[in-house]
Amino acid sequence: MTSGTGPPAPYGRDRELALLAGLLHAAGPDGGERVVCVAGGPGEGRSGLLARAARDFPGPAHLVGAPGRRVPWSGTRALLAALAPSGAAARRAGRLARGPGGVAAALAAVLPGRGPVLLCLDDLPLWDAHSRAALAAHWRAPDPRGAAARVRWLVAAAPGRPLPVPERAPLVRLERLARPAARALLAGPDGRRVGGAVAERLLDEAAGHPGVLAEAVRRLPPAVLAGTAPAPVRLVGDDTLAAVYGGLLGALPADGRRLLGVVARACGTPDGPYEPDGPCAADPPDDVREEAYRTEVGTALALARALRVPVEALDGLVAAGLLRRRGDELAFPDPFLRRAAGLLGAVREEGAKPGGCAVPAGTAEPGGHPAEPTGPALRGPSLPALPSLPSLPDARHERHRADRLGPPPAVRARSGAARGRELLARGFAALAGGPVMDAHESFAQAAKALGERCPAEAADARFLAMEAAWAAGDVGACLAALDLAPAARGTERAFAEGLRAALTIRPDRARTPLARVVAGGAGREEPRLLLRAGAAALVLGDVAAAARLHGRALARARAERRASLLPRILEHLAYAELRAGRYSRAGHAAREGLRAARATGQHNSAAHQHAVLALVASVTGDGPAAAGHAERALAIGRPHGLAQAVTLAEWALARADSGAGLAERAAARLAPLVGPGPRGGHFALRMLAVPCFVEAAVASGQEAEARAATEEYARWAAYGLDRPAPAQLARCRALLAPRGEEARRWFGEALRCHEESGNDFERARTLFAYGVRLRRLRRPGEARGPLRDALVAFERAAAEGWARQARAELRATGAAGGRAPEPAALASLTPQQQRIARLVADGATNREVAARLSLSPRTVDHHLRGVYARLQLRSRVELSALVAEARG
Repeated sequence: MTSGTGPPAPYGRDRELALLAGLLHAAGPDGGERVVCVAGGPGEGRSGLLARAARDFPGPAHLVGAPGRRVPWSGTRALLAALAPSGAAARRAGRLARGPGGVAAALAAVLPGRGPVLLCLDDLPLWDAHSRAALAAHWRAPDPRGAAARVRWLVAAAPGRPLPVPERAPLVRLERLARPAARALLAGPDGRRVGGAVAERLLDEAAGHPGVLAEAVRRLPPAVLAGTAPAPVRLVGDDTLAAVYGGLLGALPADGRRLLGVVARACGTPDGPYEPDGPCAADPPDDVREEAYRTEVGTALALARALRVPVEALDGLVAAGLLRRRGDELAFPDPFLRRAAGLLGAVREEGAKPGGCAVPAGTAEPGGHPAEPTGPALRGPSLPALPSLPSLPDARHERHRADRLGPPPAVRARSGAARGRELLARGFAALAGGPVMDAHESFAQAAKALGERCPAEAADARFLAMEAAWAAGDVGACLAALDLAPAARGTERAFAEGLRAALTIRPDRARTPLARVVAGGAGREEPRLLLRAGAAALVLGDVAAAARLHGRALARARAERRASLLPRILEHLAYAELRAGRYSRAGHAAREGLRAARATGQHNSAAHQHAVLALVASVTGDGPAAAGHAERALAIGRPHGLAQAVTLAEWALARADSGAGLAERAAARLAPLVGPGPRGGHFALRMLAVPCFVEAAVASGQEAEARAATEEYARWAAYGLDRPAPAQLARCRALLAPRGEEARRWFGEALRCHEESGNDFERARTLFAYGVRLRRLRRPGEARGPLRDALVAFERAAAEGWARQARAELRATGAAGGRAPEPAALASLTPQQQRIARLVADGATNREVAARLSLSPRTVDHHLRGVYARLQLRSRVELSALVAEARG
């Protein structure tokens, strides 16, 4: 291809093009680098970069790809055919290339004239061996003469395909696209419309890989791209990765491809690539990627031998750059390659011998550390793992009915330990990114299979089964999983006994064993044991101890590079900070946890982090952020049965409504969450959401429902498992008090209890509710003090939604401290509210507005109250002034 033709500039490749220009463009026949290499993975744009470099070269340029047939000298013939003016000239040059003069003589025959020439060779490792050897000999020549001296070579290849170029040849490596460039690619010339939310998810999942991004857009239906049809849990599906990486993996030798699949399985589940959280380069640093996708060499080789896969190809995979080896660990530099290798490099088990194992002994993390069960205060997958590999059926027994209905003979021939460890691998895969009750069943079956042969692993499996059931909100399954073997001792037994007592609502019997676990955690350094102690503290309601223990666990896990534990530890830490009312700290932990969950492919953990971030945004008054995070949490949590994450997300939406003054809508969202039975919220969160429901229900006139919820909350608060509960119970009773003096007494009791619990945000809400009650009792002077204190506390906590309401109430008392709304605030109203506000500002009465808009007066009054609450106004006069100012 000559320099006058070619595709447009590749997206985000300006740096690479400038680097190539500096290496290749030079004045004079002897300037510039002779051979320059370009390395990039499948779909990363090598061919497009070569085509653009050829177009921009100041002299003649030609681009030659790998020939369709790999026969002797086919590559050389293709190259010379592109250069020669005729077929006869190309054949003569081919004879010269095979003679003593080599490639230099052939180039002299077809490249007469002056000036530099650029020859771009794409996928050179796929050329025939004769042509590669001839080119390598030509490049090693110390002093080329004639036309050969004027030729610049630009050679490209994918990882896994070594280039026969001089060792000192400059190398330009294609990096993943930065987010702005990936966004430009997504809105490229093909014209396919991608909705905003879908675009952000695609950018997250594609992680800056241009080929994956383009292939995902090509394969997704237009309705899904536009956001008008439900999107799958993963937009970058298995078929997308198979299409992008199939050529690379298909070109590997069979043994190398199978061994790569085994290493992918040993590293963990292929559930997703590294996904950055923000507009940054999509590929993480090497140490982050390897931390997330690594395994011990011995672990991978043991699994390969158990599956009868030759291990001799390992050194070749490392030399090709498909794997990276550091000491005794193997890592996948490219997380997409790891996932594709698990899909396309699948290995069939061939009946491990009795006593053998399909996975290495012990449940282990990618780093080779034994997996430790954790407590149920929050759920989070312990580690990712690939689904087990399919077994070979025994054709001799396929005709028997028992063999058709039961497990294949190869499965029955394995030992109980091997079957148990395979079930553990299935459970980890489901816990990381699938339905959590599937994980529960796999772990429960693994515990039975391991039994007395491996008591420690069986106990781990039971704890993991309990953890999965906790995430799903199934109390019965949690209790069944806690039926530990008699051999369990020490803190493991204490933890199980305490949880069993807490789940059966026997707090008096739960405190002593769980307190023993918390106290034992003070002397621990192992992150998994610290995580267990912190979980016990959360169940006891000791959020200070929980935050301290989880902070220590986080520090130890970072120091030991335990990437698979980080999402779960950060989940627990974020939840402890939420319970303590420290929302900025909770948001920081959740954002870091979200990045860690994405990096390790733990999508269920990412859903929980999104739910925590939605709660934080609901407090700060960022409605769009709360809705966005809640939507992502629900998109994963609902199909995967994550009752805890779903409850947190719905609670966040309700709190955002309360912060915006939409009490009726908040009560409607919260009513199912605080109700008992299978249709209610998560059992561990149901009572925690009751104070929010009571406040919204009282404000929307649903006092009977609020009173019933308060009485149930009072019984729960008496157990003493939540420090803020007494203060919040007193606030609920104050809101329901029919007389002013009784309300004053309960508000005073609530504020006294808040001093002991230390939750500043909940104290501010109590002060706000107290000030509102005093103002409505026509005591504006007394109301100003609590409202000012509440406003200061809300502003200190960055709770802007609540602060807006406090300012509006202050203005209603006649105080001068509240800020007047800006005219731009009218844009925050719904279209119906804006129409009503304009008509009222023009002097129309409610009945006149109702007749004008074909509404009932009651509906108009409802919308008008919402306008006043949203704009922090007290009267029609203030509304008229605001609308007049907006009109200019």
